[in-house]
Amino acid sequence: MTDAIPIPAALELLDYFGIAVFAVSGALLAAEKRQTLVTFIFFAVATGVGGGTLRDLLIGAPVFWVHSNATLLICISAALLVWIASCRRFAGTALLWFDAAGLAAFATYGAAKALGYGVAPVPAFGMGVLTACAGGIIRDVLAGEPSILMRPELYVTAAALSAGLLVGLTLVGVAVWPAALIAAAAGFGLRGLAIARGWSLPSYRD
Repeated sequence: MTDAIPIPAALELLDYFGIAVFAVSGALLAAEKRQTLVTFIFFAVATGVGGGTLRDLLIGAPVFWVHSNATLLICISAALLVWIASCRRFAGTALLWFDAAGLAAFATYGAAKALGYGVAPVPAFGMGVLTACAGGIIRDVLAGEPSILMRPELYVTAAALSAGLLVGLTLVGVAVWPAALIAAAAGFGLRGLAIARGWSLPSYRD
C-alpha cells in the first residue's frame, strides 16, 4: 500500500458515533412501523453496519465489525434504548435528525478509511458516499419505504459534500482530524438545512 494516509485513533470515535446514530435511526423506523424487539435489533444492526461492510469489502479491508464485539453491542444497545424509551410518537422527526448525523459521520469516516488503505482520491470519495448511504438504503428497503435514491431531497448530496471535503482538505495538506471535523459539520449542516427548509434537487422534466 502506497501513499496511505494514517487515520488517527481519535477518528475511530467518528465511526462509532455514526454506527450509534444510524442504529438508532434503524430502530426508530422499526418503532414507526410498530415492530417487535427482534425487528428493532435487526434494523439497528443492518443500518449501522450496512454501508461500512460494503466499503470494507470493496477496499480490501477486514470487515470492521467481524473481529470486535463493540459494534454489534452498540447496535443492540441502540435498539434497546429506543424500545425502552417509547420513541414511536416522535420517530418521524427524530429519524430524520439521527439519520443526518450518521450520514455526515459515515461519509467522512468512510472517505478517510479508504484513503488510509491507499485508495485513489476519487474512489475514496465514492467510498465515503457509499458508507453513508448504503445503510439507509438497506433500512428503507427492508421497511418497504421509498429509497432515498428515489427522493429529490438533499441526502446523497450532503454525503458527497462531507466525503468531498475530507478528500479535498487532506489532499491540500490539512491534517485528517481537523479535516474530518470540518467535513462532518458541513455535511450535517447541509442535510439539516434541507430538513428544516425543505430543500430538494430539481427533478428531470422532459
